[in-house]
Amino acid sequence: MACALLLLSLWALTGTVSPQAPGAHEWSRSKQRNNHCDGVCGITTGLCPDRLLGEESRRTCPRPCKADGDCGNKRQCLCDGQCGLSCVAPGRICPWPLPPSENSEARLLSPTHSFSALLEVRCKPGFTLPNGLDATIRRCQGDRQWSGDEPICTESQSPEEPAAAQTCPLPEDIVNTFSIQGDATAGTSIRYTCFSGADIVGSSENFCQDNQTWQYPHPICKKVYCQPPREVEQGYVVAVQKTEYEVGFDIHYLCKKNFLLDGPQKVTCLSNGSWSASPPYCRARCLIPAERSRVVIGGVKRWSFDVTDAMVPHGENVTFYCRHPRKQCSFTATQTCFDGKLQPPACYLEPTWLQFKLFPHRLVSEIEACEPNDVE
Repeated sequence: MACALLLLSLWALTGTVSPQAPGAHEWSRSKQRNNHCDGVCGITTGLCPDRLLGEESRRTCPRPCKADGDCGNKRQCLCDGQCGLSCVAPGRICPWPLPPSENSEARLLSPTHSFSALLEVRCKPGFTLPNGLDATIRRCQGDRQWSGDEPICTESQSPEEPAAAQTCPLPEDIVNTFSIQGDATAGTSIRYTCFSGADIVGSSENFCQDNQTWQYPHPICKKVYCQPPREVEQGYVVAVQKTEYEVGFDIHYLCKKNFLLDGPQKVTCLSNGSWSASPPYCRARCLIPAERSRVVIGGVKRWSFDVTDAMVPHGENVTFYCRHPRKQCSFTATQTCFDGKLQPPACYLEPTWLQFKLFPHRLVSEIEACEPNDVE
């Protein structure tokens, strides 16, 4: 490493020309017009790279160019690191000296601290950079800033202490959103599952790389909504009217007067975008189709005109009396009210008005019941 830094220092001192040195601008313009790039751009004799900001941290890139004519009088078309060929004022300088650091020392490798100057930051003994090296080189860019992030030297672990396992960071919002299978140790993979059960947008797997960064961006959980349920005839939806409802939202139902709720009184929006149950129905009452004969409702034998409105609610059982075809006795048959419809059994015959008025004791509901063996 020391040899490499020494060679780089010698190159910086001999190959980088100060703006104040005679002929410096002419040499730089001739070199950049041929699109040649110095060692900082990539390869010493290679072409200046395309204008692409890789992982280098920068604030701005000067205007792109192909020749000096694309720039103003005070700027030249020069290779500016990851910014590629850009209109740069060569006389621009980067901050120097840098603020002192407890764990590192900085020194210039070039005669001045102007554009393309090189700077070495070396960690003090016992300290290293995150990549394990003890020094790094920074370059004065066209935006008057030194390239790369501010180097941070941390204390080296003593040989006696085992190195802590290197892991990739998991932001708090990711931990709170996903169930993570696996650990975040470098060289291993993890799998994501949304707590809400929603679909994942992005990769459901990720790999923790050796440099403690994730191979892919963290995914997100697709927001799930439920569509408005159908309206209920003769009923009300007790909820704020929306075009879509969030997971966990409850909707309540009520029926109008004289209608009975058939189904759930409450439904909930589930994490799969569906409701916990189908909407209910509001069922109508049924008119008792026996005006001149008693029937059994709720275990009580009653005349229909003694029942409120002569109607029974949906789902109520009504027992009718039928006359035996050959004997003077009666047997029963039961029908159920369903949403306003209650048909008498086929065996039931409604008494006439004269029978009801003149011979009430002979009505089918009032005669003796048949023996069990008599009923076919």
